[in-house]
Amino acid sequence: MAAAISRALKLPGKKGPDLGEYDPLTQADSESEEDDLVLNYPRNGPGDSRGGLGGAGGGDAGAGGRVGRVRTREEEEEEEEEEWRGLQQKQRDPRLYQVNDPTQRQYWAQRELDGANAVLDGGPGADPESKRRSGAGAVRTGLFLGPLLCAVVVVLLCAFLTPCQQGAKDRQSRWQRELGLSAAVASHPLALWDVDNDTIADMIVGVTQPANHSTGSQGSGKVFSVVALSSVGGVTVWTAMVPEPVLWVQCGLGGAVPGGPVRLPMCLSIGSTRVSALNYSTGSVLWSVSPGEVVSPAIALPDLTGDAVSDLLIATLPADQVSDLSLLLLSGASGSRIGRPVTFNLTAQGKLIGPELHLTKVGAHYILFGLGTVEAASLKDIYIQASGRPPLPRSLRQKDPSWERLRTANSSTLIHISSGSVQVDFLLPLVVGSVNCSDWALVCGGGLSVLGGGDAHTVWSIRTLPLHSRPVPGHFNGDMTLDLLVQSSPFPRVRKVQVIDGSTGRSLWEAEFSCSLPELEGVAVRTSTGQSAFLFWAGELRPTSNVSKATVSPGAPVSHRLYLLHPTYPTILLQLTETTDTPLTLAVSYVGQREDAFYMMVASRPVPGLTPAAQVVSGLGLRGAVAGGTPVWLGPPQPGSFEVNKFYKGLSFVQNQ
Repeated sequence: MAAAISRALKLPGKKGPDLGEYDPLTQADSESEEDDLVLNYPRNGPGDSRGGLGGAGGGDAGAGGRVGRVRTREEEEEEEEEEWRGLQQKQRDPRLYQVNDPTQRQYWAQRELDGANAVLDGGPGADPESKRRSGAGAVRTGLFLGPLLCAVVVVLLCAFLTPCQQGAKDRQSRWQRELGLSAAVASHPLALWDVDNDTIADMIVGVTQPANHSTGSQGSGKVFSVVALSSVGGVTVWTAMVPEPVLWVQCGLGGAVPGGPVRLPMCLSIGSTRVSALNYSTGSVLWSVSPGEVVSPAIALPDLTGDAVSDLLIATLPADQVSDLSLLLLSGASGSRIGRPVTFNLTAQGKLIGPELHLTKVGAHYILFGLGTVEAASLKDIYIQASGRPPLPRSLRQKDPSWERLRTANSSTLIHISSGSVQVDFLLPLVVGSVNCSDWALVCGGGLSVLGGGDAHTVWSIRTLPLHSRPVPGHFNGDMTLDLLVQSSPFPRVRKVQVIDGSTGRSLWEAEFSCSLPELEGVAVRTSTGQSAFLFWAGELRPTSNVSKATVSPGAPVSHRLYLLHPTYPTILLQLTETTDTPLTLAVSYVGQREDAFYMMVASRPVPGLTPAAQVVSGLGLRGAVAGGTPVWLGPPQPGSFEVNKFYKGLSFVQNQ
């Protein structure tokens, strides 16, 4: 019995290196079989016939049986060890073997958990390969969760911040400021130029304000300045004080003129007796001159002095008061005079026309100007008379035979473009930019004509009602020829707006409105469709029938509306905004990166107890205004509202090339 117990201590079920702790239940199952196997001694006693008590045979047989029993036990131990290894493997893979004993399932689950914890904790039983795999898994998990967490944070930030930014953008797209008093002059100066280097043209205006005791206004009671405002938001960039009311503000002259490759890095402030050049980014004065009584804005010329900077020409009244008009050349770099003023005795008197620079197809330069008529003079002749025949600049050596043949026999200087029998009201080039080698639009009383730029011949001419303002060139149809938006008054307080075909002179579109506004030009803005959107101010739309009998009551409230007309939908006008202010001067500033444009305006606003009225400047982002505009239906055919809204919401604005 002792030997059996001794052998049982070595059987599976006892504590071993592979089986872990002692399991009494397993051991209990195995002891009965082992006892029967190991304690298989002869049961018949010493006298059994299978063996004797003594003798060599019996001893040998006993020894042989004993050896056989040991070999069998070792083999059985190996088989049981293999069986237990298979049980472990099956325990790890439930698909191979299901342990029915709940106690064994608990045992092997706890053992697997302890092994995994040991590996993760880097304990003494942890396998190095398992450690490496665990670390790689942790890295992969971190690489996955890190970007995911960042993406969630970015989405949340966008969700919370985007509405705030959009609201700020909307506020910047529509702004308004009161700067001072409405100018007590005929013109209301406004210019556009990028003064803060954000690629968006800003607003430069002349401002008149009441003086206080600290301004030193020399008893005038007013102070005068030029103010630069950001197109986006209307923030003041700089302010420059000037000695007299500003009649014209001009920025960015030159550059596009052949012979003047450098665009003047300044803004011109022109008063009645003084011309000042201001640094466009700071407002500081670069130079200032007093050329006499100035009656026109400046025009940019080719480089006449050889300093690679465009020079200037302005019209003044002659000092001797004998001649009718003088043309004065100024250096763009220093403001100094180039020679003496060149005077002209004109045959007609009336509204000042020009001066304008015209470049012919062969590269010759002519100046168009006049008083009630249109005359032309070669820039070469003007330069020779002003400077006393010095060596000519290269840009002035070219002649155009077609224009030279227009000279009359009794005039060696002037070329008559229009007859003196009809007063000329407006002259404008039918081209975008400051250099003109194309046609011209000429408004004479009740007529509108287009003159060919090659030899000033009349392309077409039509009879019209008296026009309120200069025609506005733009592309209405698809023939690549500039068409004209014109405004006239068939009856008191009634305005007729028309689009005239630039090729034939026939009417392409027209409508009539109640309107009491003074003369005010419209604006044409190029759109993403390749055509132009025409913007103009008017009152309420009037029906086409019985217009001659209908008038606006003088006591009715005055409300002015800004309309947009696009040729894609000629039966629809889009009302962008409405105001009781009186618009005075308009301009458009383009925002290339947004494909948008700002509609800039100077207006006057009556203020109780204040004379004159307050000067108000404003900016309106056109894309936002168009998306929220109110359609006004003119008549059939009427497209669907969904189609119209989709078109206007997708409309964008681009700058003319």
